[in-house]
Amino acid sequence: MAPAKKRNVSSVKTAEKSAKKAKVDLSKSVERILESRKHANDVFDILESLQAEQEKEVISAVAACSELFCALLERKELFLGKLPGEEDALSGGYSAGDKYQIFMRHRYTSCVEILLEHLSHEQYDIKESAMCCLMKFAAGEGRHPLEDLDWSEHYSFPRELIQALVDNLLSKTTDNSLLISRFQEFLEMEDVRYYVMSSIRDNVGKVMDKNKGAVVPVYQNNVFTLMSSISMPNQESELTNFMVKQEAKHEDWKAAKLHEHKRVFERMWLGFLKYKLPNSMYKKVLVILHDSILPYMSKPTLMIDFLTAAYEIGGAISLLALNGLFVLIHQHNLDYPDFYKKLYNLLEPSVFHVKYRARFFHLANLFLSSSHLPVYLVAAFAKRLARLALTAPPTALLIVLPFIYNLIRRHPSCRVLIHKPSTEDEPFEDPYLMDEEDPAQCRALESSLWEIKSLQKHYHPDVAKAALLINTPLSEQEDDISETLEVTTYELMEKDLKQPEIKSVPLEFETATRLLKGGGDVLGQHFCLA
Repeated sequence: MAPAKKRNVSSVKTAEKSAKKAKVDLSKSVERILESRKHANDVFDILESLQAEQEKEVISAVAACSELFCALLERKELFLGKLPGEEDALSGGYSAGDKYQIFMRHRYTSCVEILLEHLSHEQYDIKESAMCCLMKFAAGEGRHPLEDLDWSEHYSFPRELIQALVDNLLSKTTDNSLLISRFQEFLEMEDVRYYVMSSIRDNVGKVMDKNKGAVVPVYQNNVFTLMSSISMPNQESELTNFMVKQEAKHEDWKAAKLHEHKRVFERMWLGFLKYKLPNSMYKKVLVILHDSILPYMSKPTLMIDFLTAAYEIGGAISLLALNGLFVLIHQHNLDYPDFYKKLYNLLEPSVFHVKYRARFFHLANLFLSSSHLPVYLVAAFAKRLARLALTAPPTALLIVLPFIYNLIRRHPSCRVLIHKPSTEDEPFEDPYLMDEEDPAQCRALESSLWEIKSLQKHYHPDVAKAALLINTPLSEQEDDISETLEVTTYELMEKDLKQPEIKSVPLEFETATRLLKGGGDVLGQHFCLA
């Protein structure tokens, strides 16, 4: 085994030496090309190394390409305008200088194409170096544009290169979350952010229409990762960090206007959300919707279709959709028909076990805080929660019981649920209809909160203590449920285990003096030493 190990070590050393030698050779090639045009053909060696199999050699070639072509862009030694074919350049009436610029421009185009392919490489380091190099090229093209652009709209920004970069980042087969997180630093630049958002919208439309709106999980996850990493500015005065500095009419540039950023941001999200999403994606979107998306849209009410569709899916997705609906109802005067009926139907046993339980009860508390709600509606919510409480875990009961008490405090007419006259000798049949979806038809006001009375015998002392409050007149001060929203079973256990220690308990009245003696000689009467 020893000789084999020796050979492996020597092969690794040889590979490292060859990589170092290649790096030195590439650096010299770049120097020769920049020193004299007669060495222009050395660029083929660099492009060949760019397609090598060894990772270190490829990364060295990427660095060489970055140095070479960024310098050529600065020197304006790449052909400007519509690029003619290489054969046309040789046969046409171009000067030697023009032919050199056309030649190097073609090599630059080839380099960009290879780098875009490397964004799908198996090795992350190669993908990262290729992406960073392309962004350097984008900055260089911004300062020294290669094409005649529409100056009234896009100025000198390399939109095509950014579009190609975004198209390759949004892979349909590979999860690019790590690479996108690396790309996030470039999104801090205002102009890059603006054109990336526009590129995402174009790409999503093409890909999803090609797939006829079918779910493409990996692709949609990449799109969401990229879109959710975009941080929007709050004020136009914050738009100061630009990759490309415009020399004239900077204030007229769309990328320098906050309302244009909002418009593109809105179109990007609406274009993504109009297609069917995986269920897990709905949750991811809804978690950030109320604070990372709606505040930066020009017309937040355009999200009503998406929120309505999400709200009707059911389960945790419906719970999360409440956040967005709350923002639209509270801040934008949205009139949502049958909202309370749908909220009522979300109250199921599973609501006590979902990850977003705290958020749901926080929002439900806000929705039911108005004193102008009809009595039958509040009574229906109180009764349904009481019925569900019979099978709820202790952590949920510590939320539900104060929640019900607060509802009764806000609506004194609901006290009839507590003070329900009845004859003890007669059997009581609860008229409440648990399966009725319409709170107006469930007959909650004809019933009582006997479930809370039952919970007074609960095995957990905190729950039993909370249930006993219904025996006394409720105070006018509402209970603060925010403290119990996040309580977990583990925390309850820890609290119980940290109870103050009880003082030592006496085990005998008379202290024993010897074996089987003492304490009234009870042991001696029943046992003996053989």
